[in-house]
Amino acid sequence: MTRIEIDLPDAVAQAAREAGLLSSEAIRKLLEDALRRESGRRAAFARLLAVAPAIEAAGAPPITDEEIVAEVEAARAEGCAASCGTG
Repeated sequence: MTRIEIDLPDAVAQAAREAGLLSSEAIRKLLEDALRRESGRRAAFARLLAVAPAIEAAGAPPITDEEIVAEVEAARAEGCAASCGTG
């Protein structure tokens, strides 16, 4: 078992305490969730790199930064709709 000591501004510590976020269990869950998200991001990046040569070989034109932002926003909205029960 590892013990961690952190320094927080008083207002943040008080708000976190009131929200029940300073317990060992709550902090463990927050860290596990962050680690899962990070792992997912790394996996998505690895998949992108894996298909990049095929996309280039197919002669697909590059997309603009604006197109990338639009695709990311659409994917986030789709994910939110699915997780929020609105989709």
